[in-house]
Amino acid sequence: MNPFDLTGKVAIVTGSSKGIGRGIAEGLAAQGAQVVISSRKIEPCKDVAQAIQAKGGTARAIACHVGRKEDVAKLIEETHQQCGPVDILVCNAAANPYYGPLLDMPDEAYHKTMDTNVLSPMWLIHAVLPDMKAKRDGSIILVSSVGSLKGSAALGAYAMSKAAMNQLARNLALELGPAGIRVNALLPGLVKTDFAKALWSTPEGQARIRAFPMGRVGEPEDIAPAAVYLASPGARWTTGQIFVVDGGATIQG
Repeated sequence: MNPFDLTGKVAIVTGSSKGIGRGIAEGLAAQGAQVVISSRKIEPCKDVAQAIQAKGGTARAIACHVGRKEDVAKLIEETHQQCGPVDILVCNAAANPYYGPLLDMPDEAYHKTMDTNVLSPMWLIHAVLPDMKAKRDGSIILVSSVGSLKGSAALGAYAMSKAAMNQLARNLALELGPAGIRVNALLPGLVKTDFAKALWSTPEGQARIRAFPMGRVGEPEDIAPAAVYLASPGARWTTGQIFVVDGGATIQG
């Protein structure tokens, strides 16, 4: 028996039209999951779904703005219609509308950060719970960040929101464990995505990366295997944990 086999499982991955979310979706599909590709715009989702299908995987494209509760409800409804009940939820969509000192941050940017990164995952989790409770099985993966483990002079609210996501994983693991549902947080380090381009593309960023123990920036495919593990039967006794995948960056003195 392959403990990482996801054949027959239905997985939703938010923010999966590119970057880490796309890498996770492709990893889940490669293990047999039927994956729902979701982000705000449908065309990029369709492109990713078609790319997965071209490799022999199963994927559907459903647009969703996770900051709108009605969109979240529609995402689950359309997933039921096209795929069936949800077994795996990966909350990857995130917002970071402000870069700079936390005390100078406008209220609007603060609320957008916290609502998108903390409140919308709670909406999504509420929406999939009936499916998972009915099966007494399910995996919820909250894509956090190593930024949640330290202070930041320029990404304070983003780091706060990700720290809240870590605690959300612990709290919900306690609440949902008796129902057979596992909740974990996955903490990528610096990954080569458009979302993090300002951190890896500058000379200062490149110098910092060269000092990492692994000596390189991460790629989306470096994160996907950890998500596959957390989604799989191989992690059936793993819940409430934070998993760091960062090339060793956080162990530096």
